[in-house]
Amino acid sequence: MEDPKLLVCLLQHFSSNKIIVKDDTFIIVLELPEDDPFFDKKKKLLCDKGFDIKEQIQLQSSFSLDSVATTLRKILHIARIIHLDEVELYFGENDECSSVEYCSLRNEVEALNSIAALLDGMLSSKTHREMNVLQTLRDAVVDRIENSMEDNRVETRIDKSYSCDIEKSIAEWGQRNGVHSRLEIVYVEGAGRGAIATEDLKVGDIALEIPVSIIISEELVRHSDMYHILEKIDGISSETMLLLWSMKERHNCNSKSKIYFDTLPKEFNTGLSFGVDAIMASDGTLLFDEIMQAKEHLRVQYDELVSALCNNYPDVFPPELYTWEQFLWACELWYSNSMKIKFLDGKLRTCLIPIAGFLNHSLHPHIIHYGKVDSITNTLKFPLSRPCRVGEQCCLSYGNFSGAHLITFYGFLPQGDNRYDIIPLDIDAGEADSTEDCPMSSWATHMVRGTWLSKNHNIFCYGLPCPLLDLFRRARVPMPYTKTITQSNLEIEMEILEDLQSTFSNMMENLGDPDLVDRENTSWDVKLALDFKDLQRRIVSSILTSCDAGFKLVQNELSKCMAEE
Repeated sequence: MEDPKLLVCLLQHFSSNKIIVKDDTFIIVLELPEDDPFFDKKKKLLCDKGFDIKEQIQLQSSFSLDSVATTLRKILHIARIIHLDEVELYFGENDECSSVEYCSLRNEVEALNSIAALLDGMLSSKTHREMNVLQTLRDAVVDRIENSMEDNRVETRIDKSYSCDIEKSIAEWGQRNGVHSRLEIVYVEGAGRGAIATEDLKVGDIALEIPVSIIISEELVRHSDMYHILEKIDGISSETMLLLWSMKERHNCNSKSKIYFDTLPKEFNTGLSFGVDAIMASDGTLLFDEIMQAKEHLRVQYDELVSALCNNYPDVFPPELYTWEQFLWACELWYSNSMKIKFLDGKLRTCLIPIAGFLNHSLHPHIIHYGKVDSITNTLKFPLSRPCRVGEQCCLSYGNFSGAHLITFYGFLPQGDNRYDIIPLDIDAGEADSTEDCPMSSWATHMVRGTWLSKNHNIFCYGLPCPLLDLFRRARVPMPYTKTITQSNLEIEMEILEDLQSTFSNMMENLGDPDLVDRENTSWDVKLALDFKDLQRRIVSSILTSCDAGFKLVQNELSKCMAEE
């Protein structure tokens, strides 16, 4: 288990953002970190809108509500750009994210919470008497968060036919060991075990607090009988050591973590456990590729490492506890339940967090930052980034993953529109896509997603990503391309749309016809595979529909141009 992209690491985004108090003025400083992987692209967006990469916004302590609203708009514009991720940047030009208006719910919540955290830091310091303006600004931020989420609340339906005795026992164990929780573990319809709020929780409230003493980390391996063997293996990672440790520890009746292992399922039902029928059903999709690559990686690791350990040290690594099936179970455990945590020594460690593992993933999570041990309490806290009402399922984010990744390593396909369900394109950008004076165009890789997510289906856009369309344009016209309605430009647009139609028609053919299978009575893995294939067809179909509509739009404009001549 050595592929770092498969491990969740959601740490608070820290930068040199700060608030300076000068006389009766608060100066809010927002800075784009130089180590941001998309620094050049974001710098260009900020400059295009008249902002610096280190912007200072003044707010008088003798404030009016209008001045607070104006300040919030400006701060939010900057924060939105700073918090854009790769997918939002790539698709954003078409969807007018570059205008720093609302881009996505994820981006909006991230931006607003970064502002709230900055204000909370200043308000908690109590170093200035006239804090009313900052409190008013924070209240406005919270109001905006609540309003932005109002249309995205999902009703939580509890399945009371399941017993939660095991879950109650670990909750009581956690309470005895210092866990503070404002959540209750229940069975949620369509989601399995989950956590609901036992009271109304506000932005910033701590839903769950876990002491470091019960977190399962590499320290436990260091005190085990296998560490002196494992530490001598060149290149072995702490994650792999933990995986091998957990395969044996789950059978240890005297384990400190026994109650945690007792709550784990006997089968995780992730894509790594897909049977032959499900693998065949996913053929031709990104899911098939992801599962096959992951299983090949794990099989090689098992054959090269585990078999040798069992042969050479059978007393420490009993073969009956280290079968391929048990190895796969442990891999599914760590892929689906582990988190990367930043400890007080500054090191990131992959850990299992008892009780926190019951929190489910959501496309619109309540908790997005939960990866840093608190230096004062020596606990791991799960603060809310948006409100959660009593009885509502409290969810966190496992990461900005595609459906293929979530099925492969977590065993579910989220409901709703996932903006990270993208199809990467194997296109050689070449020199034409490396324009130094236009960083927004210098994309090394290209992708598409469902065009229903796009806001712009007009001519020159068609609901498709601008970087992709610009790549095709530069291949035909090396000189700067001005998006004006001329006969030559329109003819180029028709060629591009025809090429795209051909490419995605072939992709649709490879997906085949919809499978006429009784989804209710089929196995869980086949159902997941078919659901993902349906999603892939829907994405490709939307692209073909957009290409067809765009072609007609261009053809109509071309007819007008020719008639005028």
